[in-house]
Amino acid sequence: MKPQDIEDLKQLIEFLKAHQVAEFDLDRGDMKIRLKFSQQETATAGLGDLARLLASAPAGVAQAVSAAGQPVATTPATAPAVDPDAGLHIVKSPIVGTYYGSPSPGASPFVSPGDHVEKGQVICIIEAMKLMNEIESDAAGEIVKCLVSNGQPIEFGQPLFSVRQG
Repeated sequence: MKPQDIEDLKQLIEFLKAHQVAEFDLDRGDMKIRLKFSQQETATAGLGDLARLLASAPAGVAQAVSAAGQPVATTPATAPAVDPDAGLHIVKSPIVGTYYGSPSPGASPFVSPGDHVEKGQVICIIEAMKLMNEIESDAAGEIVKCLVSNGQPIEFGQPLFSVRQG
């Protein structure tokens, strides 16, 4: 490796540590890089976090990754961030289909953030094979966030809503 490549790789490592990324893998043809940082508590960055990190990475860091061809020793990272959504119940899709938040186009939504729902209350519709399936809440509480948008394709087990139980 060239001295500049090593310096760029060091910058990448510092960048990943600063953003508390637990693991980073890159596989481009014959080049493979795997960085794994040990942390005081077990917490990992999500795919969305990693995508934002890669999008905001400096150009020199991205070039260092493509030029480096060997695994790198790891160093400890800083303490992980606290998750503000910890303890929320997640309502997941029981089927594959298309999500609809209201009974018909232009109608008011079944639920919105801040609404209180009861267990068994209809919270959305998922269309599957031209059938409209009413999805009921499996927990009582306050809707905190809708995690999908109207007309979005949904997978089995995909999170739909976060609910603060109580």
